[in-house]
Amino acid sequence: MERISVAERRVRLGRRHRLAPGCQASGPVEAAESMVVLHATDPATVHLSVAARVPGSEVAGTERALYDDRTLIRMLGMRRTVFVVPTGFAPVVQAACTDEIAVKQRKLLIRHLAEAGIAASPEECAVWLRAVEESTATALAVRGSATAQELSADEPRLRSRLTMSTDKSYATQPYVTSRVLFQLSADGRIVRGRPLGTWLSAQHQWSPVEKWLPDGFGDKLRADDARATLARAWLGTFGPGTVTDLQWWSGWTLGQTRKALAAVEAVQVELDEGIGYVLPEDEAPEAETEPWVAFLPALDPTAMGWKDRDWYLGEHKARLFDTTGNIGPTVWADGRIVGGWGQPESGDVRFQLLEDVGSETATAIEAAADRWSSWLAGVRITPRGRRASPLELQLSRG
Repeated sequence: MERISVAERRVRLGRRHRLAPGCQASGPVEAAESMVVLHATDPATVHLSVAARVPGSEVAGTERALYDDRTLIRMLGMRRTVFVVPTGFAPVVQAACTDEIAVKQRKLLIRHLAEAGIAASPEECAVWLRAVEESTATALAVRGSATAQELSADEPRLRSRLTMSTDKSYATQPYVTSRVLFQLSADGRIVRGRPLGTWLSAQHQWSPVEKWLPDGFGDKLRADDARATLARAWLGTFGPGTVTDLQWWSGWTLGQTRKALAAVEAVQVELDEGIGYVLPEDEAPEAETEPWVAFLPALDPTAMGWKDRDWYLGEHKARLFDTTGNIGPTVWADGRIVGGWGQPESGDVRFQLLEDVGSETATAIEAAADRWSSWLAGVRITPRGRRASPLELQLSRG
């Protein structure tokens, strides 16, 4: 069994994640392909993740790929999380992860509809939901694209209310609108289009899936085949990784994870934390890269690619993660996290190093911070869909 050291894993990270000099991507699609997918829960992450990997990247170029060329698509995927996915790879993610999520979420929504008294029984709630879905999909097809508010005007049943956490002090009665649209999206029938407002907005117009994929998701892939394809892509970017890493990243069961690794004939290697896996004939060391530094956004796919993060995170978890397990903005040097960054009200990028990196690396990091301040041009990134990490919160206060 070959042994792959931490140093070698860091070399792979710099090269395969398009962060080291001479290894960067040519555009948004190649950046996304290199990472399998880009996290999109926080809308800023997509643009910053691309900019970290594509020299000279601009927001307009990523928006063009998303909304004009439609070579990227925003969709629900692994761990019930929203990602930006290369359009050609979207059917794989759908069959490998999203289809199963859709089944579970439909059952949950029907239960919540029944608890809210929408119909007399769960079976009748299921019929009600199907009717509302079809009406909403028809209204969206007529409009071509629409906001949730516009669709709820076309289909008044979307304004029905659920009753959530009735026995708690934070009990709410949300409209069913977002849940129905979420379900239609998980079923692969509609997609999130342009944001309402700037590229930092978390609210989007909705469009029929055919506007991004003319044939929809086409002939359904077998779930096992799709999981094998996704596992192969993950190993190509994040390998070596453990069974636990892949299971966490994908959201699969342990059995599904092991079956996918067997299907791609993944090869066992020895890691500091135990047994890891790589693709066949991918055990050999990679050529060293030039020294590099990078400022990565919150939830960047590099930081969120493994469950066991000690080999690149070190002892910095408490400063860089929020209370729900989401990582904030990070500073990297040669394959490891060495600090974090944030923005006070001025919009300038401020950073703090969490370990001694030496004068040469510190100078490179200062220069990178200046470049990011120029790139952002006063635009301030604030958490969306997550809490600020302790260090991000500290730096945002100036």
